[in-house]
Amino acid sequence: MRNLDMTALRSFVAVAETGGVTKASGFLNLTQSAVSMQLKRLEESMGLSLIDRSARTVALTSSGEQLLSYARRMLDLNDEAMARMTATAYEGEIVVGLPHDIVHPAMPKVLQRFAAEFPRVRVQLRSAHTRFLKRMFAKGECDFILTTEDDVGLGGETLIQVPLVWYGAHKGTAWRQRPLRLAFCTNCIFRAGAQRALDTAGIDWEMSVESDSEPAIEATVSADLAITAQLEGTASGHMEQISHGGGLPELKTQMINLYSGELTQGEVARGMAGLIRQHYRLLRG
Repeated sequence: MRNLDMTALRSFVAVAETGGVTKASGFLNLTQSAVSMQLKRLEESMGLSLIDRSARTVALTSSGEQLLSYARRMLDLNDEAMARMTATAYEGEIVVGLPHDIVHPAMPKVLQRFAAEFPRVRVQLRSAHTRFLKRMFAKGECDFILTTEDDVGLGGETLIQVPLVWYGAHKGTAWRQRPLRLAFCTNCIFRAGAQRALDTAGIDWEMSVESDSEPAIEATVSADLAITAQLEGTASGHMEQISHGGGLPELKTQMINLYSGELTQGEVARGMAGLIRQHYRLLRG
């Protein structure tokens, strides 16, 4: 019987999930040559080609696709066993706050990895608008917060910068109407900036809905009754980015920032912060 190399499997899964050796190497804290060598060793040990190297982007062969399913399960089981047998000393709770629009796709992966490494530590997620999160953080109600802002405040670090873009209904025409009808939550941090951009461009606008319900905003926009602004790639499937050809003003790029509390210095907190950094920075194009 031959044994699969767990380290090589971890590199293989990282390459498959991040879309390339470069991103995988950053995620794994390895050099690109080390990751490539592990992939080659894995292929040689199995006598199979796992990566289609003829494509411009990383693509798996049929054998690679089949192995990926096994590899994920094997790594999950390995991590669970190691965590439960060696990390029983860590207990407690960590509170992480973040806006709803940046929960996916990174945070579920963060939570999965953290649970494997610290199975006895409970993670409580709090979703709120950035201005509320910063108030909660200032009062010590969150150990970590992720925010979306024009800049970064004292004590924060920028993980990634993401364009803010206009969204409307699929094949919608609301963006052509004047006055332009807008849909934003009352406390949405993007609201004032979008209004200022329209004022600067000389475009008349009016608020179509006043609500702090994200579903209400989404329903209004998807019905082609108004448009909104969100981080690129974060809108639901009921909306699409508007191809306005210059008919609407460009919006500011937003920063996704991480703030850590003064007491988050232990190994558990460092583990959470490290996973947040890894997975959110992987969102860079």
